[in-house]
Amino acid sequence: MPTPFYTFLGLVSWPVLYLVFRLEARGLENLPAQGGFVLAANHSSNFDPWPLGLPLWPRRQLYFMAKVELFNPILAPFLRAGGAFPVRRGEHDVQAIETAVRLCQEGKIVAMFPEGTRKAKGLVKKFEPRPRTGAARIALAAQVPLVPAAIKGTERLTRLPKLKVAYGPPVPLRDLADRPSREAARLATDRLMEAIYALYATL
Repeated sequence: MPTPFYTFLGLVSWPVLYLVFRLEARGLENLPAQGGFVLAANHSSNFDPWPLGLPLWPRRQLYFMAKVELFNPILAPFLRAGGAFPVRRGEHDVQAIETAVRLCQEGKIVAMFPEGTRKAKGLVKKFEPRPRTGAARIALAAQVPLVPAAIKGTERLTRLPKLKVAYGPPVPLRDLADRPSREAARLATDRLMEAIYALYATL
């Protein structure tokens, strides 16, 4: 169940996203009904977690990485209550990966953005730059589903666009179990990005 603070954020966000931005969500039936999983999407705006997570609220909460610099004594309690945990961006942060794996194994949803930094004009073409493999690594290590999603409209919020989000079926991972971890993560990431691009094309 969501934390009280996450529930408060959901109550505040619901009228903004559904009435002002007319949020439309598709493919909710593709999401695992129970248990943890990694939910990975394209990244156009710092606002992306809201349309990605609100269609799952109030039953489920998203957990996500946020840069460690934000976790000062004032913001840290609110960030953690909202589902964030720290990551050292630009480094191989083993602790952040371990935290994400543990959360998934505890039945929680970890949201990831394989593109890393947000894109100024929505989705970019064919893996430029190469997407990060963190989402796939977490799903493989935790042995949980890797679920693709696509978000459209957050790159131009000042125009009050209609926001759209689509969730796809989990990416196949079983055939990668016997591959070396680095190769398995790269292959899974390629499959993930193909699925995200296909979903984005439907929005």
